[in-house]
Amino acid sequence: MTAYRYDGTFAGFLTCAWDALEDGTEPSAFLLPGDGATLWEERQVAADQGRARRLYAALSRRVSPAFQKLIARGFLTCLPEKELALLTLIRRGLREGDRVRLDLSDPVMARVNLALTKMWTEWDHLKGFVRFSELDGVLVGEIEPKNRVLPLLAPHFAARYSGERLALYDRTHHEIFLSDRGRWKLLPAEDFRMGPAGSGERACRAMWRRYYDTIAIEGRTNPKCQSTHLPKRYRHVMTEFLTDGEMERSLPGQAPTASLEDGTQAHSSTSTTRT
Repeated sequence: MTAYRYDGTFAGFLTCAWDALEDGTEPSAFLLPGDGATLWEERQVAADQGRARRLYAALSRRVSPAFQKLIARGFLTCLPEKELALLTLIRRGLREGDRVRLDLSDPVMARVNLALTKMWTEWDHLKGFVRFSELDGVLVGEIEPKNRVLPLLAPHFAARYSGERLALYDRTHHEIFLSDRGRWKLLPAEDFRMGPAGSGERACRAMWRRYYDTIAIEGRTNPKCQSTHLPKRYRHVMTEFLTDGEMERSLPGQAPTASLEDGTQAHSSTSTTRT
């Protein structure tokens, strides 16, 4: 029994899959750099961009473009032991063709499809629930998603705010999206801090809170209905539900500069873009 330890990137996973297919091995687990030791024999696998690209291209050529996209999107989900599930599908796809993607009776395919459905639901919610604050000429926001949806949100917000500079940080996966008037990139960022809001931003937040309170009808308050339309797990990063004092206590520091030339301005631990 062998556990593969890799860097957590998609290229790293595809490299692991390449090695497993080449050697005919069945990994017992996939481990990230921060995971503790196991009782299994460990194999350290360094990401190989060349092998990753070749396997990724083979998924489209030998199975189908739709299957290739399914594997890439499946890697972004929070499905437990997703690497083992995706490796199983890759093996079947290369052996049986695209019918594996359409086999809804397969338990592995069913688990991946359910995870994808949940991820797309979260992506759709966050398109409306993300809140940006204007800090020193940059629109800055934070999210705390279960799935790694930032790569999916990035093109949406880059196009929607094509004339603005943006910074959106994913607290869960320690990743930041930077956009400078439509040109954007994703960077790993272990440490990120939003700065205190200026007077204009504070006034805007106050107006939204006042509007929220004004339109409310006390006799018709329905918390269950409110939670259906706006789940509570999103509210702790939405400005209309937090006072300025609460935001600044939880988000101290300096506002980042949205720059595509220097990732360090976003307090990134490294300037290497993830695959």
